[in-house]
Amino acid sequence: MTTIERRHAATTSIADVDPYSHEQTAAAVARLSAIVEAQARTIAGHETAVARSRDLFERAFAAARLGLWECDLRTETLQWSGGTYDMFDIRRDRPLKRGQVLIRYPAESLKALETIRSRAIAERSGFDLDTAIETPRGDRRVIRITATVECHGDRPIRLFGLKQDITEETERWRRTRYLAEFDDLTGLANRHQFKTKLAIACANNIECDDRGALMLLDLDGFKAVNDSLGHAVGDECLKEAGRRLADACGPGDVVARLGGDEFAVLVAAGGRNGATLLARKIIAAMAPPMRCDWRRFQVGVSIGLTALSDGDPAEALKRADLALYAAKAAGRGSFRWFVPVRMRT
Repeated sequence: MTTIERRHAATTSIADVDPYSHEQTAAAVARLSAIVEAQARTIAGHETAVARSRDLFERAFAAARLGLWECDLRTETLQWSGGTYDMFDIRRDRPLKRGQVLIRYPAESLKALETIRSRAIAERSGFDLDTAIETPRGDRRVIRITATVECHGDRPIRLFGLKQDITEETERWRRTRYLAEFDDLTGLANRHQFKTKLAIACANNIECDDRGALMLLDLDGFKAVNDSLGHAVGDECLKEAGRRLADACGPGDVVARLGGDEFAVLVAAGGRNGATLLARKIIAAMAPPMRCDWRRFQVGVSIGLTALSDGDPAEALKRADLALYAAKAAGRGSFRWFVPVRMRT
């Protein structure tokens, strides 16, 4: 066998025993590429899911007006989520030190924050606080802060937690409480608050022999104004009457609108003489004409009075109402005290 023939035989033998032919190698590479591509798609899918979860998380936080925050207690450096920056109307790309944010708190709020924060750090605990802030735009907001202290060993190193904008909730609660006690049109005490104050005053008269009085008032001529000029003018009339009535009364008197054009005054003290002088003062205060836009009109007031002598608020209201009826029967701009009917013997 020649040298060339021997070399050819050796090459053929090696090819015969090589487990990876060209076709097999190509197939293996294709399988490996498919695996890599599948893994890449899986990773991309995971990244998309993470991005969607992050977006959903941020949307949920935005809807709840929540923001994350933390403060390094060694450097006073703050780390905020986007929602916290938005809450304070501060640019998101701005690094913050704690001192830059403290100027957003009014003095009273800052004092409360610093007190509760110092206590939480000293006790290695946390705190919850509702506090006011004022943004760089001048908007006043109410923020609920929750905080937890993180320690390294026994040394506090970090404060972290949530901030939530509760301005709307706070305003709704304030409004609800206001409407429970005050008349929405005039700002005076409403019937519910007045009856509560009357019950207390009647009880005090029994216990302390206080010389208070109850006054019920009805506007003379209001129905004609309301019917002829409309409800908008009627409302302005009621508001002006409420202002004049409140201005005439003393700081200790309780002034209320019971409904419609019916008002009431709980005279704190002064006895019969003091209440009589106040009734005359109120009638004089109501005498000048009222104005609404170009319209000019006049209403008067009739007043019924009674002393708070027996401690029964329902009976006091009944007596004052009878006195008011007598005053209206006597003519516009007058007042009457309740006079008990004496049975003949």
